Amino acid sequence: MEYTENIDQAIDYAQQAIKKMDEIGIPANPHNFTIWFHYFSGTYPDLKRTLDILIANQQEFTETRNSEIFQKFFTLDQESATLHDATTRVENELGRLVSTISKADDGFENLEQALSDAKDKLSNTEDKDEILKVAQSLGDEVSAAIAENAALEQKLKESTAEILGLKEDLERMRREAMTDGLTGIANRKLFDLELRKSSMNAMANGEDLSLLMLDVDHFARFNNHFGHQVGDQVLKLVAVTISECIKGQDTAARFGGDEFAIILPRTNLDNAMLLAEQICKRVSSKNIVNRTTGERLGKVTMSGGAALFEYGEPVSQLMVRAHQSLDTAVLQGRNKILSQRDLEGSVA
Repeated sequence: MEYTENIDQAIDYAQQAIKKMDEIGIPANPHNFTIWFHYFSGTYPDLKRTLDILIANQQEFTETRNSEIFQKFFTLDQESATLHDATTRVENELGRLVSTISKADDGFENLEQALSDAKDKLSNTEDKDEILKVAQSLGDEVSAAIAENAALEQKLKESTAEILGLKEDLERMRREAMTDGLTGIANRKLFDLELRKSSMNAMANGEDLSLLMLDVDHFARFNNHFGHQVGDQVLKLVAVTISECIKGQDTAARFGGDEFAIILPRTNLDNAMLLAEQICKRVSSKNIVNRTTGERLGKVTMSGGAALFEYGEPVSQLMVRAHQSLDTAVLQGRNKILSQRDLEGSVA
């Protein structure tokens, strides 16, 4: 897990976390501190939403509940358990398939032996009764083989259907683990994985890699004045707009709170800036309407920062430059896009 907070931000989040835990009677152990530090930093939107719901419903934060929250958001225990269960089920079905195929082989061997025995008997007799007896026995063997094969075929169909269903379950689990629950785009976990992979590909192929960080201007106003439902509506609008503007090779993610990140393989800084401006222009062209009252709530503007990957650097450094560019855009009045070049110019 990578941290992008500066020292002052980290201290502030830590103080808020400790104060909140004290208010609601939660022991300040390392696991609980991790939960509440990230609650205030907004790193995991789904975590924040979960805790807000529990607080709003005046739920007690028992030792068991605290442990469950930590396991869900900060360990792989839940995913591992689900994966283990699915793997066990696949292994069981494969065992059934092997057993079914083995039985089919045994059945064919029995039928083959019966045919061989019948041939021997028929070649050594001309007795009518004996011939009828051999024919009857052979007919019974064939009927039994047909019935057994029908049952085996049904078992094969059932096992195949079960394995296909397990495949769909695993794929759904993978999507849910990597998707932001509110916006439907990638979450922070998938963003981290894709950024590392993209940086490796960029170095291996000698290609550009750019990173965009976008932030909704005055987002707190929507939440504070119009409620969280309107705030969620804004976030969904931004996510949809970003998804419409990017290419298949790009990855859009909800980075945390009202902040979005876009990984842009094979994209230089100039084109990254053009994309950011296109996204912000599209977002600002939309009118936000309260779906409950029909009230027009105004337009949404965004600020952004862009940075270009330098071969060999840690991806955290790329993220720092993109964040610094975003922070500078906010300090300069918001509703603008800046890049690392602007930082270099301001330093000079």
